[in-house]
Amino acid sequence: MTLSSAIEKYHDLEAVILEYMPGANVERIRSAFEFARKAHGPQLRKDGNEFITHPIAAAEIVAEIGMDEDSLCAALLHDCIEDTNATYEDIERLFGKDVARLVEGLTKLSRITYTSVEEEQMENLRKMLFAMAQDIRVILIKLADRLHNIRTLKYLPEVKQREIALETMEMYAPIAHRLGMQRIKWELEDLSIMFLDPVACNDIIEELKQRHIEDEAFLNQIQTRLTERLLENGISCQVSGRVKHTYSIYRKMFSANKALSEVLDLHAVRVIVNDIADCYNVLGHIHELYRPIPGHFKDYIGTPKPNMYQSLHTNVIGSEGVPFEVQIRTWAMHQTAEYGIAAHWKYKEGKGGRVADEEKFAWVRRLLESQQDSDAQEFMHALKVDMFADEVFVFTPRGDVVNLPSGSTPIDFAYSIHSEVGNRMSGAMVNSRLVPYSHVLSNGDIVKIITSNSAKGPSRDWLDIIKSPEARNKIRQWFKKEKRDENVIHGKLAFEAELRHANITLSDAMQNDILPKILTRASFGSLDEMYAAIGYGGISAQKVVNKIRDELRLISKTKKDEPAPPAPEQKEVAHTKHLRGVVVEGLDNCLVKFARCCTPIPGDAIAGFITRGYGVSVHRKDCHNYIKSLKDPQEEGRWIHVSWADTEGSLYSTTIDVVLLTVSVLLSTLLLF
Repeated sequence: MTLSSAIEKYHDLEAVILEYMPGANVERIRSAFEFARKAHGPQLRKDGNEFITHPIAAAEIVAEIGMDEDSLCAALLHDCIEDTNATYEDIERLFGKDVARLVEGLTKLSRITYTSVEEEQMENLRKMLFAMAQDIRVILIKLADRLHNIRTLKYLPEVKQREIALETMEMYAPIAHRLGMQRIKWELEDLSIMFLDPVACNDIIEELKQRHIEDEAFLNQIQTRLTERLLENGISCQVSGRVKHTYSIYRKMFSANKALSEVLDLHAVRVIVNDIADCYNVLGHIHELYRPIPGHFKDYIGTPKPNMYQSLHTNVIGSEGVPFEVQIRTWAMHQTAEYGIAAHWKYKEGKGGRVADEEKFAWVRRLLESQQDSDAQEFMHALKVDMFADEVFVFTPRGDVVNLPSGSTPIDFAYSIHSEVGNRMSGAMVNSRLVPYSHVLSNGDIVKIITSNSAKGPSRDWLDIIKSPEARNKIRQWFKKEKRDENVIHGKLAFEAELRHANITLSDAMQNDILPKILTRASFGSLDEMYAAIGYGGISAQKVVNKIRDELRLISKTKKDEPAPPAPEQKEVAHTKHLRGVVVEGLDNCLVKFARCCTPIPGDAIAGFITRGYGVSVHRKDCHNYIKSLKDPQEEGRWIHVSWADTEGSLYSTTIDVVLLTVSVLLSTLLLF
């Protein structure tokens, strides 16, 4: 694209802006364009066009969703701080503090060194979400930026295409969904999946092309019939039909292993009316014309989705026996469905002050507050669960709606109400029936939590069955506060067991240039703080040991004259003080108990199992519990080498099975005992 073409493209943008915002200060927006064009200078995109064409395209998308003047300026300037010599102060001086903050929120943390790509990705996303919590426009501009990038992805190398497409699918498309911006979400998904699975997508597209005439005739027939019926009954409406977008079909086919013809809602018909009463009237007419499919009706008007989406959904069977979905909504609901939070987010001209309801994105702040101390992997997992997972809607006894991740339990519900409700939970009732804590909640359930002041608090086992990051964080905080000593013991055992599993000696891990660096990076003030964090689940022992391994490798690379420390061929057994006649490898003064299931005695082949907070449990190696546990990969790292010490003069309890032939011999034998 030539310079004149870029200017022509900008003039097209101005025309779009003046169409929906006649009072816009086009001189200010044009100044932002000229500043960005000069700052980027001769930089080119991978497609050979001037770099300025990208900010113009991002601004066009921002204009399409009706954003304000500051947003348009920020979209034009969004790469200036990151990719040019322009500074925050330059932008603030010329375009104001609001625009400068928006651009800063969109700028990656490019000057910081990270230990992994995942950590860099997480910190960039966390920074963007912090900025979003202050000003929702940051994420809206970022989505516009990502949408244009994914539209031009074909010009990048294949490896980079897949990397960006995967990041888009895992993060940006779900963020668009969480904000209710379905139009942008669909395009992000359709373009991304083309790079992630081109063969399957091309098969779907080709099959849709082959049946295009048939599908169009089917939808036209439904549109005509519905429009005539509704107009006859005095309902003003707009009826449209379409085939579902590519990724929606792809997901339904491959998640359920179905053929295209087996997808129930391949065809969708949308009916838009003037008011809510007409929505329900239309529903009655549709169910009179077509046979509804049981269990496929959803009322998102009475119970809106958390992203503000409202509509009635019903699946029915057409006259040809072909199923299709009908969505019924008002014009206001349609705007929200298309543009989500952007349809509700308006700014006072010239002030940039927020006037929308902040509760619409309060989930961002809750997520950031609950995950502020987490590492990259934990943060990304929590983010995906909180924003990307399917949801279930349940009710409190008073009728309030609570939305939770799919698969949630009464424990998740309790902690969503309040920390103290979860901590004092002693039982749960779902639909007036007592249920176990592991009960999976379903849409429409009425949940009542039974609490008791004498409750002992949450159990560590709860962490294995809950689904919501909020509940997980609150349980961990309770253990962090209430069970510090137990956490330190448990964390120390888990850490040292993981070291042995990784063939790293304790002395190597405790080197002055290793452990302090790990503690500082993870914001731990002492070794006990790290043990406590491992104990209550704030960080896993595996992650800490992986960082130690990385540091050891880095040290061995920098010392070119010295070979890397060889992995020990055989684990050393520390000669430590023993308790109850058993030596535990690498641990001193460790609590030891003998398992009641097999009651080992000196001479038996034994192994130690690291329990949760109660030391090491010693089992015989022919114990059925030991053999069963070896098959569980999650418990593999908890088995530890133990051996008998000098047992002369020690006493042990055990069990003896005596099988006798007759009752008289049995009675005689009892007298001996």
